Order: sequence, then C-alpha cells, then structure tokens
Amino acid sequence: MKRNKIPSLALSLFFLLIVLATFPIIPINGRKHQNKKTNSHKHHKDKSGKRDIAIGSVYTPSPARAPPLPYYGPYPTRSNIFDVLSFGAKGDGVADDSKPLLAAWEAACKVSGATVEIPSEFKFLIKPITLQGPCMPHIVLQIDGNLLAPPLQIGSWPKSSNLLQWINFKWIHSFTIQGSGTIDGQGSEWWSKSQIYYIQENSKHTPYMKPTALRFYASFNVTVRDIKIINSPQCHLKFDNSGGVKVINITISSPENSPNTDGIHLQNTQNVEIQHSNIACGDDCVSIQTGCSNVHVHHIICGPGHGISLGALGRDKSVACVSDIIIENILMQNTLYGVRIKTWQGGIGSVKNVSFSTIQVSHVKVPITIDQYYCDKNICKNQTEAVEISGVKFDQIIGTYCVHPIYIACSNDIPCTNVDLIDIQLKPSFGYGGNQQALCWNSYGKSQAPLSPSSIDYCLRRGSGSVQRIDKSHDNVC
Repeated sequence: MKRNKIPSLALSLFFLLIVLATFPIIPINGRKHQNKKTNSHKHHKDKSGKRDIAIGSVYTPSPARAPPLPYYGPYPTRSNIFDVLSFGAKGDGVADDSKPLLAAWEAACKVSGATVEIPSEFKFLIKPITLQGPCMPHIVLQIDGNLLAPPLQIGSWPKSSNLLQWINFKWIHSFTIQGSGTIDGQGSEWWSKSQIYYIQENSKHTPYMKPTALRFYASFNVTVRDIKIINSPQCHLKFDNSGGVKVINITISSPENSPNTDGIHLQNTQNVEIQHSNIACGDDCVSIQTGCSNVHVHHIICGPGHGISLGALGRDKSVACVSDIIIENILMQNTLYGVRIKTWQGGIGSVKNVSFSTIQVSHVKVPITIDQYYCDKNICKNQTEAVEISGVKFDQIIGTYCVHPIYIACSNDIPCTNVDLIDIQLKPSFGYGGNQQALCWNSYGKSQAPLSPSSIDYCLRRGSGSVQRIDKSHDNVC
C-alpha cells in the first residue's frame, strides 16, 4: 500500500505547479496601489450638494449607497461657487435667510473670482443686511432666484429710527451683480400713510425713513446687469461715494404713485455708465446729485416717473458740484418731466458741461426744464445766492407734451449761461391743448432751427450773461 501513495503524491504536486504557473499571485502592495488609484478620482458637487459627478471618469450610479454623513455646517466646497442653499438657506420665502447669505458672502469674500449663487425657483427672505469688503477681486453675486424684503410689520425691521437701506454693499472692489432673478422690496405697505400710522401707533421703533433697496457705498469698479428690482420702499438702486460704475440691461419697476421711488440715484460718484435699461417708478428714473462727474446715460426707456434729473442741488446753502454729464438716446413716456436741472435758492457751486441729446418724449408734461427756484414746500424763502449753471446743450428733443414745451427759470442774480437749444420739435399731445408758449427767464445762449413751437426761438438772451460777484468767497468751490 505504501508504494501506491508515492505516485499519487507526485501527481498532486504536478497539478499544483500547473495552477501556480497559470494564475500568478498579485503582491499585497500591488493590490493596495490599485485600490488607491481607483479611489483617487476627484468629485464635483452639483447644486444640491450631492457628490454625483466623477471628473475624469465615466460615472455609473451604484444601486445602493452608504448613508450620508451627519450635517454639521456648510458643505466644504472644492470650487469657487458658494450656493446659499449649502449654507443653510431654506428658500421658501418665509424663513429668514439673512444669515446663510451672509455666511456665503464671507466665505466667497476670501476667494478670488468667487460666485455667491442665489439659485432660481427659490424665494429668499432677507432682512436688512450689509455685505462688506474688502474682498478678493472679481466676486460675482449671481441672482437667479428672488430676494424678498421683510414686510412692513411690527418686529420685521430693526429697531432703528434711521434705516437707510435694505441690502447694503460696502467697500467692495471689482464686483458684479448679475442674473435673471428679482429683488423685491415689497414696498406697497411703506407707501401707505395709513399703514405707517398704524405701525407707529403700535411700535416706538418704526423707521421714519424708508429704505433704499440696493445701496453701494465707497465701492469701485462695480457692474450691475440683467437683474430686476421692483417695488422698493424708496430709491431702488443707489451709488454713494463710489466710482467706475456700470449698469447694463436692468429693469426697475414700481407704480407711478409710489412716492420717492427713484430708479437710480447717484451721489458723490464718478465715471458712471448706465445703458440699455427700462425704468418705471414714482420719481426720477435717474437722479444725479452733487459730487457726480463723467456720467453717461444712454438707451434708456423711462416712464412712468419724473424723467431724468440733475438735482435738486444746493439745499440749505450747501455746495453742489456736477460736471461732464451726457444724457442721450432716451425714450420718455408719460413722465412728469423730460430732462431737468433743478437747484435750490441759496446754494453754491456749479453745474457745467451737460448735454441732453436725442430725447424722444411722448405725453410728457414739461420736456425741457431748468429750475433755479426749486421748492418742494408751499413757500420757500427768496435768496440771491445760487448754484451756477453753464454749458448746457439741449439737442434733438422731439415729441409731444401736455403742459409746457419748455421751462427755464434762472436766478435773477446768477443767470444760466451758454445754454444751447438745437433742433427742438415739440407739439401738444393729442387731446391736450397744452401751452404753446416757452416760459424762460434770465437765460443766455443760442438757439438753432428747427424750433417748434416758434416761441422757443425767443427763449434765450444773446450775450455772455456774465455776472460780477461782489462776494467772491464762493468762487472755485468746485
């Protein structure tokens, strides 16, 4: 029997050698390297925060996945997109999403070229907030959803008696707001005196000033484009102490009877371009105040509203300096005024080098206005000092008016000088008689045909209109 076991053992060893030769053993280190290589794919999160897209490989979702890790705060981002939903925003229009927006902003502020994303199909209730710099350059606020201001009711707004703005951008450089979304100031209750009276009767902390929807303070190289701003409690978009501003293709909308709801307000701001936008509001479509220079406004549809205005300037004997303003290619529809310069009596300073050209007016009460006796009260005190107005051109102002074609009322002591009226063709709106007479006082310059009505040809005095000041302490204040 022992002799038979030896051949069997030899046969078994022979087959074992064949198996080993056919299937080589993979070293343990090799297996580890292979697993490490397989797991090295980087993943990109989609907008919902899920890690579903494998970059550099074909992704096939597995039938079952491990349960997600517990949420302890914002998901870490591997890109420059900061979605407010990833920072805890609800987007239901009811929950307060102010803190998630602020958290997303603060995170994006540290990353060059970052984007704070307000996704579409969501409504985000935002209480008064300041998004502050300085930040890394080229930050974008992408608004594709809706931002809602809190309604005017007890406890919705801060306990402040001087609330200037709803969303405030401060000390921002190289910044863009863009998107297809809407910024809704929910201002209708602010416009109702009975509603404000009710709130004041029930709360000692109701703001006496209505807030501006969007305000930029001390910010430079700012672009606002494509968005829609509606129903602001007061002014819709304001730039203060800023420069290098571009506003492109935006829509501003509030009712004609909404008080003091200027479309775009500029103050102490230089190097501005506002173009290809639609503005309908209850006050000036564009308001240009003291400290502004090198402003170009063009291809704007304005109305309803109060037109496009410089001023009012020089209130309470203040200094007003405005220069190098170009307003052109404008369509005014159903506005109170067309293009206007307005100053208070007693102010000092100057308005110079201003051009209004290619303005189409339709059913506008007074298309052309210079008013150095501006007063928003029943009676204002007569004063001899005035903001000097010189170098103003009105060129190709054409269309229909309802009340007067032109109104130029300049100071008795400091007349308007170098005023040009060129190709003015205005006729009364259908169904409205209107006054064919041009109303002009103490203005000097030249006129050039065609001029209609013909009374415009006698609107300006010939000559320099120079004034010898007895008190020269205010000369060259600008």
